[in-house]
This record gives sequence, structure tokens and C-alpha cells, in this order.
Amino acid sequence: MTVKSLLPLIAATFVCGGSILVEARQLKPPTAVVKPTVSQPTQPQWKLFTAPDGRFSILMPGSPNRNTEYQKTYMGKITLEIFVAQPPKQQVAYVVTCNDFPYSYGQMADPQAVLNNVRDMALKTTKSNLISQRNIRSSNNHPGKEIEYINSGGKITKSRMYVAEGRLYQVMAITTKKQQKTLAKTITGYLNSFHVVLKK
Repeated sequence: MTVKSLLPLIAATFVCGGSILVEARQLKPPTAVVKPTVSQPTQPQWKLFTAPDGRFSILMPGSPNRNTEYQKTYMGKITLEIFVAQPPKQQVAYVVTCNDFPYSYGQMADPQAVLNNVRDMALKTTKSNLISQRNIRSSNNHPGKEIEYINSGGKITKSRMYVAEGRLYQVMAITTKKQQKTLAKTITGYLNSFHVVLKK
């Protein structure tokens, strides 16, 4: 199965001027509510996930699905890694994307300019309204930005973006208004658990 078939919240990935974002699409309401015959825990099993290349770690609700895409941009060809976990029976997707900039661009680019560009493209491409934003730092002091925005369909995305050692990371939780209220603490814990691992 592909990431797209397993994760109905994720509609598309865009690479615009070196920025990456994932857009949540509208969920169809369930046609019928079926009660399970066997009681099952509603909370997913959270565990530490480390990227295959060892460059970041984060708490995820189970093992995320991985997708790799190769995109041509004005900077050159880039490799986009996407990791997505979606707990059952919850209208939420936990997403981490990362891509390396071509060396020359990574050396010249101003991190704040990159982060502002990612924010602007996310809002424009998803046709969303910005709820809040603030400048942040990773646990090992790399520049970042946290933004929260809502699209016309009512999907709320809370995203933290970091530029570290020539790479852009985006850590996102995409959910509905209703789920956002009940999962607020979980989402904050998820975002707080992200850690950039420095190159050796």
C-alpha cells in the first residue's frame, strides 16, 4: 500500500522554491457508526522514531509510513523524504518532511528567509489563514518557526520548521477543529519531541 492510500488526510505534497508542505483534504463523514465487538484501546502506542539516516528523532504513534520523492526545482534536483503516521479512529495525521538543499544554495541561503518563504507558500498553496506564528529554536539551537493555520475546509495545521546543516525539516500535525481541542496536549508533546541529530 502507498502512503496516499493509507492516509486520507494527506492530499498532496508541494515543492515551491525549495519549500515543502503537506495539505490536508476534506474528510468524508462516515456512512455508519459500527461498534467494535471487541474493546480495543483508543490511544495509539507512541514510541521514539529515528530517521533511517539518523538525522532526526521524534515520538510517533506507531511506525510511520515513508515516502521518497525526487523533485526538480530552480535550485536543482532535491530528494524529499516524507514520514506520516495516522492513528486509527482519529482525524489527525502526524507528518515529518525533510529535504537537503543543493550545497551551493544551502551555503548562501538565509535561514529566516527560507522559513518565511515556506510559511508564505504553505498559506498560499493551501489557501489558508494564519492563526499564529513565532520564531523558535531547535533543541540544539537551529533557527526555526512555528506556524498554525486553518484552511477553508476547517482543517488546522500546526507546523514547526527548522533549517539545520543545509536541510529543511517540517514537523506537522494536521487535524480537525474538534480533534484539535481534544489532542492539543498530544500535539504539543509530539512537536516538542522532535530533535535534530547533528552530523558527526
